[in-house]
Amino acid sequence: MSDWQALPDLAVRRFGGSVVWADDESFAEKENLITAAPPGYQPHTFGHKGQVYDGWETRRRRSPGEDSAIVRLGLPGIIRGVVVDTAFFTGNYPPACSVAATAVPGYPDPAELAAAPWEPLLTQVPLTGDSRAEFDVDNPHRHTHVRLTMHPDGGIARLRVHGEPTPDPTLIDPDALDLAALENGARVVACSDMFYSSPSNLIAPGSPASMGEGWETRRRRDTGNDWAVIRLAAEGIIRFAELDTTHFKHNAPGWATLSTGGPDEWTPLLPRTRLQPDTRHRFPIPNAPATTAVRLDIHPDGGMARLRLYGSLTPTGRGTLTIP
Repeated sequence: MSDWQALPDLAVRRFGGSVVWADDESFAEKENLITAAPPGYQPHTFGHKGQVYDGWETRRRRSPGEDSAIVRLGLPGIIRGVVVDTAFFTGNYPPACSVAATAVPGYPDPAELAAAPWEPLLTQVPLTGDSRAEFDVDNPHRHTHVRLTMHPDGGIARLRVHGEPTPDPTLIDPDALDLAALENGARVVACSDMFYSSPSNLIAPGSPASMGEGWETRRRRDTGNDWAVIRLAAEGIIRFAELDTTHFKHNAPGWATLSTGGPDEWTPLLPRTRLQPDTRHRFPIPNAPATTAVRLDIHPDGGMARLRLYGSLTPTGRGTLTIP
């Protein structure tokens, strides 16, 4: 697996992504491209449009051209890699595809996106059927939308757009923001265990719909505890911490601590504090120092739905939040 696949999927529906336009979806809906779950297939499930596919599938072209879909990234940012998955498309996959990206402020409609300048990320790369194709992307710019084009037609199950979320500084209040939010540019840089789910879920947008959208570790059989380190969006001062165990009813941690510093020396922010299952907890963090990283320790193990660290940017932090 490429290193960039550890970065969040900027396009996934769970993070607010949307397929805002496609020129054709005769056989299977464009929205399937960004479903969080892996693609599935059940043979001999025929509907009015033919075999049901968990992906985006267009008609057979009888004239020159190609088929395209435009995805609005739920987390605009710098794209480091793309996965084009043709799972279960064996006789109907496109032989090649291309990917382009653009950055448009506000909330453009499809006509405005069509008129926008697009940068190529991948130029007509070959595809094979029923397989995952991974492509490195070397582009330093922040983008808000990607365009996937099939040459000439066919079916693609999933599109994954991995990268580094990069916020629009014009939409950030430097005196009141979640310093640990993925959408603000924070990132989980280390953790003790990710057996059941990714620790990046801790800082994902919105509320989790299930335990699967939080961070859960295996059951410990030793005297240690599990932990995760979050690099904040920028240097800031934390005033309140929210530790959310929603949906974790019988597997929530018993206690948690927060500390700052690193990588080898950590200063307490929140002392060892008891947690309740399936509960949003909010704690004041008085007299916190300026920091760029926070360590969450859960005792001894279990699941945490979300971690929010509300505070303000320092002058240094304000200077780092710029659009590349």
